[in-house]
Amino acid sequence: MVIGHSFDNVSDETLIEQYRDGDVDALETLLKRYERKLFNYILRYVGQRERANDLLQDTFLRVVKHAERYDRRAKFKTWLYTIARNICIDELRKDRVRSGGVSFEQSNSRGGDGLAAKDRIAGSHDDGYKAASASELQERLISALERLNDKQREVFVLRHIDQMRFREIADLLGTSENTIKSRMRYAFENLRDLLADYASEQ
Repeated sequence: MVIGHSFDNVSDETLIEQYRDGDVDALETLLKRYERKLFNYILRYVGQRERANDLLQDTFLRVVKHAERYDRRAKFKTWLYTIARNICIDELRKDRVRSGGVSFEQSNSRGGDGLAAKDRIAGSHDDGYKAASASELQERLISALERLNDKQREVFVLRHIDQMRFREIADLLGTSENTIKSRMRYAFENLRDLLADYASEQ
């Protein structure tokens, strides 16, 4: 257990092991590292801030509960995002049951207390707690992203907003790195076509 020690240069994997050895500060540091990025990730799934906060807490509670199951051979970041993704998928599955089959796109596009797509993603590049106003290009890009299929959009977001490596995304989604790169290539091609009219206006 480390006392009076800065955790700034300590790896995620070492921090979770220190927590398992009884160092609560190590866990607090670890969760703070990912709090905002993970909030943004969850927010893009469920589209509602209050709900995203609840699911973020559920994710952290599951980390605490299952810390002993973590295997250092896997990156902590991948393990953490996998927990969050599974929680979000379960939540959306419950939505579909309650609403009689609402799709992922519909659940993220509805009105009410949900966020508009531009607010969910425009604010995610820095601070997801405060939705930033989007430029015209941002609005066009986000509108185009909404028109991608789920798999392409998820890979694009994880790569270019959460800045994950292809290997990390492949581990998270349980598929091959080549498959992830293929989805990214198709996402770029589709985005290029969807944004062609904007490019011609410039």
